[in-house]
This record gives sequence, structure tokens and C-alpha cells, in this order.
Amino acid sequence: MQNVTAVAHRGDPYRVRENTIDSLRSALDRGADAVEIDVRLTRDGVPVLLHDETLKRLWEQDRPLLSLSAAEVRGLTEGGVPTLAEALAATDGSRLMLDLPGTRDVRTAQRIVDVVRDSGAADRVYYCAGATAMLAVRAADPSAEIALTCTSLAPPRPALLTAVKPRWLNYRFSLVDRDLAGRVHHDGYLLSVWTPDTRRSMRRLLDLGVDSITTNRVDLLCALRGPGRDYTSER
Repeated sequence: MQNVTAVAHRGDPYRVRENTIDSLRSALDRGADAVEIDVRLTRDGVPVLLHDETLKRLWEQDRPLLSLSAAEVRGLTEGGVPTLAEALAATDGSRLMLDLPGTRDVRTAQRIVDVVRDSGAADRVYYCAGATAMLAVRAADPSAEIALTCTSLAPPRPALLTAVKPRWLNYRFSLVDRDLAGRVHHDGYLLSVWTPDTRRSMRRLLDLGVDSITTNRVDLLCALRGPGRDYTSER
């Protein structure tokens, strides 16, 4: 039960606004082994932390991110949306799981991978998203650690697994049962799940032997699991 990586979903969003520097630091202070963040590009190609396509939900600015430069984003949010480079610097030494909701091509993935490399963070960053984004990351960085997000119980196609070469298979927690956990481990992958936030759901997943849990309540997860194990450091 104890050997599970505790991943904080977008930082510590129940206490601090998600995908901000303060939220990342709060999650790490509460015991997270890694923090999951969402990365998209601005109009001028700067990777920043934002889950949505627009600034409306979090920043009350109904502007698409792709229509704004990094400088404009900084002005509209009073510096609240950090760049990926800033997030990497603020979490120096800690693991980050980069979810890439806006990545559809190798050029976008390359911009993100380049920032990770230039920041000297390649050994502590891994990537997650669906097949299109992860194929782009694999093309941009043959050595990247990847968690392939799966949205159904159907096993990923063998050709896709061969092309992406994931270390992890990443499932919505409600899909995971003993059969799926057994299949993933039998096939040689680590199993990560997102985003259980109740004690009952976390206990069930711990009992199933999942390897990583991404949650909005990382302090609760850390309390339930006891001393943990960060699989992302064992490449």
C-alpha cells in the first residue's frame, strides 16, 4: 500500500489557485512527490501554465491564450500565470508531471521540451496526455519519460505503445479495477490514475496496487499511504 507516488493535481487547488507558483509550492510543502501542471503555448510560443484554452475561468479574462503574447498574459493576470521556465525554477529538485492539453504537433512539443532541457530539468520532468500529444513528445525527445493517458478500458493498440514507448499508463481512477491493474502490470507498465479526492476512493486504489495517484488532496493521500516511493526517480 505504501509504494505509491503522490502527485498533486495542478498544485494545491483546494487552497491556492491552480497552476500558480504558490499552488505548486503549497503542494510540495504538503508532501507531494510530484506536481502535475498543465502547459500550453502563448501566441508567441512561450510555454505557460494553464489548463483551459482561455483565461476566463481562473482569471476572469475571456481571451484565448493563443491570441495573447506572454507579455499580455502577464499583464492581464498580474503575473499570476507563470511560464514553464519559472515553474521549473521555483520547484528546483522536485518532480513535475507536464500535462499537455494543447499539444497537437511536434513543433508545439518541441517548444516545451526545449524549455525543459534549457532549464536543466529533463531528469525530473515527465509528460502525460493522449496519443497525439505523446507521439509529438516522443518525436521531440526520444528519451522523454511518458505517461500515456487512456480514456477507455480497451487496451492501447500495440503499434501505439511501440511508437510512444510509455513508462506509465494513465487512467481515470473510476476505470481502474483489479483486472485492469493486473493487465497493466503484466504488460510491464506502471499504472497511474487521476483524480480521486475521497478517502474511500484512495483506499480502494491503494489496495489495488496502483503505482501513482494524482489528486487534488495530496495531503490526504500522503496521510493514507504513509511513507511513499517516488517511481519517477527510478528511471
